[in-house]
Amino acid sequence: MSFVTRFAPSPTGPLHLGHAYSAWIAHDMARACGGRFLLRFEDTDLERSKPEYILQIIEDLTWLGMTWDEYPLFQSQSLDVYNQSLEALISGGLTYPCRCSRKDIAAALSAPQEGVPHHLYPQICKRRSMSDRQDGDAIRLHMDRACDALGEFDLKFQEIGDINSGTYSIDKNTLMRDVGDIVVGRKDIQTAAYFMASAVDDIRQGITHVVRGVDLFEFTQVQVLLLHLLGHKAPMYHHHDLIRDNVGKRLAKRDDARAISKYRADGFSPQDIKHLVGLA
Repeated sequence: MSFVTRFAPSPTGPLHLGHAYSAWIAHDMARACGGRFLLRFEDTDLERSKPEYILQIIEDLTWLGMTWDEYPLFQSQSLDVYNQSLEALISGGLTYPCRCSRKDIAAALSAPQEGVPHHLYPQICKRRSMSDRQDGDAIRLHMDRACDALGEFDLKFQEIGDINSGTYSIDKNTLMRDVGDIVVGRKDIQTAAYFMASAVDDIRQGITHVVRGVDLFEFTQVQVLLLHLLGHKAPMYHHHDLIRDNVGKRLAKRDDARAISKYRADGFSPQDIKHLVGLA
């Protein structure tokens, strides 16, 4: 099997040490086996994504010594592709419109419905039909119907990372109990939710191995389910450990002190950054 992987940042802030670590792992895995490394900007958050962050990420990755084998893919230029996938779920009767605000959901969760776990969407709109869809509605996956659509199919995915290596079966009861009716279509720009768009792009770009942080491991079962419902075979997955600060907190974009650009300005070299993240 050929090896194709990607680094897929959201350009809503500067590149930090955690990003560099993840990008290096994916890049070096691809290069080690003569595979391909792609760059994708998950920029469907049109309000927070900024051109200056895109330019900064490209500059930082180049400075760190990484190269990619295709022109970067920009999700904001492919909304029609994600809408087609969303429409496929709608046509299959697997969705319903949701008008709930965060306030509505919080209020419902404070007085949970019988039989609905307190941490899941409380199914306020579950009886609505897609024919009742209105402007500003989000689109939710009807998880019960989605699981029914699997029939007796034994849906699995392969994890090759050091942390969770093995073969995992998608358990219908777990999806209904722990995941529930997730949003698959956003209300703000009327396109697919980011995790669905990401899974669709992995297929569209021919990704064979998804390399990303272990914090996204639990999302994998949902993405594999969606890909199956859309008629696609899931890639393999490698979830790596995370880079954390001195108190064990996962690095985030708001942690500007960890931005690669700041290390560069302070005179650090790419090799210094590798030492910082434990790759040298």
